[in-house]
Amino acid sequence: MDEITKQITEQIIAYLTDPSLIPSPYYQIIIGIKILFIGISIFFIVLSIYILINSQWLKFRYTQDISEFSKFKSYEFEKFAKDWKKIMKRLETGLESEYKLAIIEADVMLEQVLERMGHIEPTIEEKINKVTPSDIPSVNELKVTREIRNDVIHDPDYDLSQEKSKEVLSVYEKAFKELNILS
Repeated sequence: MDEITKQITEQIIAYLTDPSLIPSPYYQIIIGIKILFIGISIFFIVLSIYILINSQWLKFRYTQDISEFSKFKSYEFEKFAKDWKKIMKRLETGLESEYKLAIIEADVMLEQVLERMGHIEPTIEEKINKVTPSDIPSVNELKVTREIRNDVIHDPDYDLSQEKSKEVLSVYEKAFKELNILS
């Protein structure tokens, strides 16, 4: 028994050191398996490159840093500025429903900004309560405007004039400027 295992291990070592000793049909199977695995590897490498090129990950990962560095502004600054312009255009319509919608959208924008600041509380009230005047000097004014926003949301008959909605949005705008979200 000892002699047989010794011969088998010697054959295995010989096959590993010199693959030409492997009998022909097995050698062809091994070469076929090698070719198959090389093909699969090439497929996955090409697939990975294709996904990286066509996904937004590379763009987000590198262009965000370059953009922030070159403009000295947050990458999302332009997005928030564009959203704010849309909110302010709602005031030009002369419709009370648009005024209400503008206030709601400004509040949603504030919640997004607070989340990006690291406030992960479940409600915006809790997020605003965690904000200190050193973060946003006009935080107390924001709390007052939140009451108006809550009236707009919970009372469908709440009367909102254009002047009042401009006052409310000016508080949001002041907060966004303090956070360097708007210029």
